[in-house]
Amino acid sequence: MIVSASYRTDIPAFYGRWFVNRLTAGWCRTTNPYGGPPGRVDLTANAVDGFVFWTRNLEPFAAGLDAVSALRLPFVVQYTLTGYPHVLERSVIDPARAIDQMRRVRNRWGPHAVVWRYDPLVFTSLTPPAWHLATFAGLARALTGTTDEVVTSVLQPYRKTTRNLDAASRAHAFTWRTPPPDEARALLSDLAEIAADHGMALTLCSQPPLAGTPGTRPAACIEARRLSTLAGHPIPARRKGNRVGCDCAESRDIGAYDTCPHGCAYCYAVSGRSAARHRLAAHDPDGDFLVPPTAPAP
Repeated sequence: MIVSASYRTDIPAFYGRWFVNRLTAGWCRTTNPYGGPPGRVDLTANAVDGFVFWTRNLEPFAAGLDAVSALRLPFVVQYTLTGYPHVLERSVIDPARAIDQMRRVRNRWGPHAVVWRYDPLVFTSLTPPAWHLATFAGLARALTGTTDEVVTSVLQPYRKTTRNLDAASRAHAFTWRTPPPDEARALLSDLAEIAADHGMALTLCSQPPLAGTPGTRPAACIEARRLSTLAGHPIPARRKGNRVGCDCAESRDIGAYDTCPHGCAYCYAVSGRSAARHRLAAHDPDGDFLVPPTAPAP
């Protein structure tokens, strides 16, 4: 079993102590985001084949990576770094700090242990295609030799995403849009060329309409092959995507929605920053759940 921690929230940045406590206990409980009964996930070395961590800040999570490494379990860090303006990303760390953290992972565990996510591509009046090309090129140059893959996707306007972006655009006087396929393909092709120049493959996360864009291939963000390379032995896993076009391997996610207080305007996992901050404040690092099913609403 592969454990995802977590595409629903940033466990390394905000819930590292809880993760280490649950890893020590050997299990955790999870809420069902679709209203079903809570689940129980075995976190022992006998049950887990590897971990995939999703984050924008690894600094608070040194103990978490050390604890996983002590169990001789492989892990991959999916690290999101975009360098977007403050009005789109209210509280993420400075790109220089993020790059330094990614380099540290690479230096200790190798280039297969960290994947860069320049994700999602948000088309706004503040971040037009020319802005993306310049920013992506600068970040790729700084990350040369750190990773062999960069994952991206053109923003999909989910309900929460649309609501949050609309609110941010009204508050900060910018506009956003969904680009036509030919414009998206042109930008992705240019980004792929830049990535290749710096030793990285550009992969597309759950974007069937854009498949076949020159220089790109589909992403498998939870990838048994990458974990197998890190483990030094094959990790069995069947493909079981989370949505249309997803090539991820089957996994168990131990996070919870509406718990990440980064405040990114394009986030699909948070209905509002105030709700996430409320749940973080009520979080019990010694509890079985990241957020109990009975957690009070803000």
